[in-house]
Amino acid sequence: MGSRKWERKYFSTPYLLLPTPHILMRLVNVLNQDCIIPNLKGSEKREVLEEMVEELAFKFGDVDREKLLEALLEREKLGSTGIGYGVAIPHARVKGLNGIIVFFSRSLKGVEFQAMDERPTHLFFLIAAPEDYIAAHLKILARISRLLKDAAFRKKLMEASAQEEIYQAIMEEDSKF
Repeated sequence: MGSRKWERKYFSTPYLLLPTPHILMRLVNVLNQDCIIPNLKGSEKREVLEEMVEELAFKFGDVDREKLLEALLEREKLGSTGIGYGVAIPHARVKGLNGIIVFFSRSLKGVEFQAMDERPTHLFFLIAAPEDYIAAHLKILARISRLLKDAAFRKKLMEASAQEEIYQAIMEEDSKF
């Protein structure tokens, strides 16, 4: 992605390191405001995944970008994580992560992501989880899927003008359930 004009930010890994069955998974525990790309540049699936992984690796210094990208691409080979309604939830479990990381991105123009409804994808929630976080990975995946079923919420994410507004919309929706 080239050189950065600002100082590299390292975020601690997410707060919820050892989820248990009785803990409700909330996005507030795994999504930082700085882990949002308001307008993706990529126009194809691989480009979008590369862009998100690059930003995620930049913000979390301990993420192996090659391993994560490979895991995401392998998951996509099993079937597209484009669930329809302009939404994709690319996700993978990767050895070496210390906790679950969620990264949100938006494409205003839309991306051909082989979604179930064959329409362009605009909203992306990338989930990266340690290999042994199977239950937590599935819980956050289910939580995000549930939130994105709401057409009004999807519309709000598309209409938000800045990173802060997107983050506020996500946190507001996440607090309802």
